[in-house]
This record gives sequence, structure tokens and C-alpha cells, in this order.
Amino acid sequence: MSLTQPPLPETPPFLAWFQAHGGQIDLAAIDIVAFPAAEGGRGVVARVDIPEGQAVFAVPRALVLSTRTSALRARFGVKEWAAARLHEGWSGLILCMMWEEARGGASEWAGYFEILPTKFDTPMFWDAADLAELQGTAVVDKLGREQAEKDYAEKVRPAIESRPDLFDPAEVEARYSLAVYHLQGSRILSRSFTLQKDADEDEDEDAGAGDTSVGSAMDVEADAPAPAEEAHGEHDEDEEGSEDSDEEEDAVVVAMVPLADMLNARYQSENVKLFYEPECLKMIATKPIKAGEQIWNTYQDLPNSELLRGFGHVDWLPLPGGGHGNPGDVAEMRADVLVKAGAAPADVEARIDWWLEEGGDDVFVLELQEDGTAELPEDLLAFTQLLADDTAWARARDKGRMPKPVASAPALRVLHAALGARLGAYATTLAEDTARAAAGMGEMRTNARHALVVRMGEKRVLEAHRTRVGALLSALEGGGKRKAEAQAGGGKRGRR
Repeated sequence: MSLTQPPLPETPPFLAWFQAHGGQIDLAAIDIVAFPAAEGGRGVVARVDIPEGQAVFAVPRALVLSTRTSALRARFGVKEWAAARLHEGWSGLILCMMWEEARGGASEWAGYFEILPTKFDTPMFWDAADLAELQGTAVVDKLGREQAEKDYAEKVRPAIESRPDLFDPAEVEARYSLAVYHLQGSRILSRSFTLQKDADEDEDEDAGAGDTSVGSAMDVEADAPAPAEEAHGEHDEDEEGSEDSDEEEDAVVVAMVPLADMLNARYQSENVKLFYEPECLKMIATKPIKAGEQIWNTYQDLPNSELLRGFGHVDWLPLPGGGHGNPGDVAEMRADVLVKAGAAPADVEARIDWWLEEGGDDVFVLELQEDGTAELPEDLLAFTQLLADDTAWARARDKGRMPKPVASAPALRVLHAALGARLGAYATTLAEDTARAAAGMGEMRTNARHALVVRMGEKRVLEAHRTRVGALLSALEGGGKRKAEAQAGGGKRGRR
């Protein structure tokens, strides 16, 4: 039986621009579709069955927008660019994007800017009332607005004003304002990829030194199926600050990849990935895709707090233990909450300094297992043991090794109190939020609904861990020390 393909629609202006600039796309195989905002907005759907390994589209390297491909850096001057510290973090790329968009039709990316979002639902743009709905969550402290505005005032605006030949003074407020800076930064946060640099790249170009912003939306992985090399979908921060990670960071560049950034993402739904080839980047199917199915990229299976902060949406999926949410949700526990939760020793600052010098983190991430149960992270147990047990602290200091992640009664008491304090930081309880969700989320404002989902996910993780700690503590205090410690074993380091 022959396969009858659906008729092709008239080529949209963006795709016409994409093809005119060397982009390759099979319009018989995929289609760009408008979805409701709650479902990710515009996305890409398979028009026919796509087998595993088939390329969906290819993006020429010259069409990738970065500080390497934009002419701005060369016109500004390589040495001057570095002196202005525009190679640090995202400042340079944001400035390139402002400049390219201001050029209008003269820019090679004019057709690309026409389809980029001009409005975001991320908390960066929320008012005070909506931000109050996020009280207690990890989102507010990570918005980065203060640092972004500092970078704009100290690096970007002076650079703009120093070169009226490049940045028309009459257009500064319209094209290069702080509001436009935030807009371009949000585009990078939600749509960018992290790509490998070419071997002959200048050492100072796009280096990550001084970068206080979060990772880009999609990165580049090392393992590569022949013949291409896979573009990473996972941002690994476990080794942040190490010499190895510094070298790796200097070897990558954050960039905008037209068309690739149109793909939506959903938890564990990825069916394509971006791969390197010498002259282009190819989006290749990693599993069979049926006609009519959406083509999903990956945002690293992020928790709802990160999805909301970076992309302005949340996942609302069935959970292993019942109910809905994001199976990848996490909750953060700061070290200062643990310190305040117990009777802090007199030398608490010395203990914390030692912990940090030995490579420990000051924020611990709690997550649930696939079955929805809690398992205490080893680094959290070790740090709490350091605070709560003088003997453990003395042994660790003398031997120069981290304390063993033992679920001792003193450590569990501190943890139980800290988890209670952490839950108390929210304005509502999980029971209240659950009742509110059951009453009808469809009637809620979008921002309030998203904040509710984020709160529920974090509280679910915290309450599961507090229940776990309470059970272990009861077993210890009831004489079941060996049993309790055995049950607490096998935890892993919390992800960052």
C-alpha cells in the first residue's frame, strides 16, 4: 500500500528565510503548529512516520547566532571587547542580539528575529503580587535580575555609549534599553544551545569566566552516534569550579540555533537531539516518531521551578504515587537553614569554612526516587553530621576527609527541624495547595496557577523527606539503631 502524503502548505516566511540561508528541512516530514500557550505554544509535529536515525532538519553553522558569527565583536575590536569584559557570561551575546535586531533587514538573522518571542511569562517579568505566590520557592532567589542589571549598567551600557558609530545614539532607548536587554536575555535563557568551540577559537572568546547566569536551555553531549556528534541536552554543574570544568567551559559557546529552538520539551518525552557535523548541526530522531506526534527536544528533564524560571511553563503529569505534577521536581535546602535548626556549635563558622574548602556545597538538593519515595542525599547527611556531632567534626578535620553520611540521632533531629522550617517558609501548606488545585485550576490566572504547581512540587519533596527522617528518628529512639542506619544508607549526592 502506498503512503499518501498530506499536501504541503505554503512555505511560511521564516522557513523561506531558513532555506534561503542554507537551512535544510523536509517539509513533507514535519510541520510547525500553533499549540495553546499552556502546552508550550508553537511547536513541531511529524507529518509522516519518521524512523529512528532520520535527520529532521539541518542548520548550517553560519546560521547559528553567537558572538563568533555576528560581525559586532570584530567591528568593536577583539581587544576592546575583552577589555569591556563582554566575553564574560552572556553580556556579549545579548549585545550582539540587540545590535543584530536593530539592523533590521541588514542583519543576516532578520528572518529569525521576526519569529522570536517578544513577551515572556517567566517570573523575571512578574509583578510583586505574582512573585508573592512564589514565596518559599527556589525561584525568586534565582531570577538573576539584580546581577543582570549590574552587568547592563557596568558593561553593556558603557560599551554602547563608547561606540556611537556602531550604536546609533538616537536608537539607544528603543533598541538598547534595559528592557530590551532583559528580553534578549530571556530569549537566550529559554532558547539557546551550548555548542563546542572550534579548535582555533580565540582563548578569550565567549569564555565562561565571571558567568553568574544559569545554563542555557540545551547543551551538547560528548557521546556521538556516527556520523554526527550529539549536541548536549544536559547541563552538568556537579563539578562546577573544578579545573576540568573550567577547561570544558572554555571549550563551549552559548548560541541561538534557528528552528532547533522551536521544538517544545516535556519530561522524559525527548525523541530528537541535535548533533554536530563538520558544516552543520542536524536534528536527528532518537526513536521512531509517528505521524501526528509532536517532536520533542530536551530541557534536561528539569523540575518545575526551573521550567517556570527559564521557560514560563510547568509540567503537570501523572505521578507514581498518585496526583499530578512533575516527576523531576526537587527542593533545595540551604546550609544556613540547617545551622539555624540545631544548637549551633561555637565553632560553626570554622566547620562551614572547612566544608566549603573541601569542595562541599552550601545548597543541598532533595529529590524523589522513581517510585516517589525519599532517600536522604549523602552530602546532606555528611554536612548535618559535621554540624551535630563534635566527634565526627574532629575526625573529619584531623583526617582531611568528609564525615561519613551517617543518619545519627543528633543529625536526624537537626534535619527534621530544618525540614519543618523549610516547609514553614511557604505562605500555605501542601494540603491547602492541593485543595486549591482540586477546586479548579482552570479558573486561576496563569501566573498563580504556575506558582501553585511549583509550590506543590517542592512541598511534596520536602514532606516526603521529613516523613522519612521522622521514621528513621523513631526507629533510632525506639532502640532500632542498626535498622535505622541501614535504612538510611545508599543515599546519593544531591544534584545541583
